[in-house]
Amino acid sequence: MTILVEQPEFGINEVEEKGIQKNERELVLDGGFSVPQANAFGQNFRDYDAESARQQGVENFYRTNHIYQTYDFVKKMREGYGKLDKVEMSIWECCELLNEVVDESDPDLDEPQIEHLLQTAEAVRKDYPNEDWLHLTALIHDLGKVLNLPSFGELPQWAVVGDTFPVGCAFDESIVHHRYFEENPDYANPAYNTKCGVYSEGCGLDNVLMSWGHDDYMYLVARGNKTTLPSAGLFIIRFHSFYALHRSGAYKYLMNEEDEQNLKWLQIFNKYDLYSKSKVRIDVEKVKPYYLSLIDKYFPAKLRW
Repeated sequence: MTILVEQPEFGINEVEEKGIQKNERELVLDGGFSVPQANAFGQNFRDYDAESARQQGVENFYRTNHIYQTYDFVKKMREGYGKLDKVEMSIWECCELLNEVVDESDPDLDEPQIEHLLQTAEAVRKDYPNEDWLHLTALIHDLGKVLNLPSFGELPQWAVVGDTFPVGCAFDESIVHHRYFEENPDYANPAYNTKCGVYSEGCGLDNVLMSWGHDDYMYLVARGNKTTLPSAGLFIIRFHSFYALHRSGAYKYLMNEEDEQNLKWLQIFNKYDLYSKSKVRIDVEKVKPYYLSLIDKYFPAKLRW
């Protein structure tokens, strides 16, 4: 069942309508959530060229990711993990399990993942108090990173995290560390290296295969367990790492009308997903009852993963 939510009317520029400064370094969101001027390492957010303790590791990650994320690989992963036969557990149990994961592709964060989930969800909650589906989406958006753990096959990080992109068509130059795609078998394959590749303009992103990782896996888990989250929530879960689209405007020719509406919510969400990566600590026990109530509202007690 697909549930549509009222779409935000932001005119030409959502940031201006919401009273958010264009200068990201001065960004202050409506609920009083102040955006930090630097990430946990003292650099600008998503600066993949800045020298830091993790810069070389991040670049090595993307080289491997771009070589091995092929159309055939993604089809194989979706077929296998789409069976949802690995584990049975609740959403909150998964949140706690995710504490064991650190994302090697992220130049901004070295905290356990549950810290980021709660930072993001609480920031969204302050600014959009009436959109409880968005609070829960923020909490669960990264749960698919459990793919890195033994119970889920212990996939390598390049098959779990990082920016995502369509496979089956040309790799857009806006994708971070684009040059490494030259070693990907699909790069020179005429079936996959044209603008649309195996797709057609306006086909809708539901019909587009994305590089495999936590985004697509959590989307399959939510859909397969019959969540009642609105379509915008599922869109955010599946495409929140698709920076080529929501930051650079690439691949819009593949979108349909519903994608256009859902993209507005994704662009709102992305500000919190990115800029809430800080050293601000959340009292887990204090906020836990609220999020448990949302989980009960939108998901079954136990999920197949």
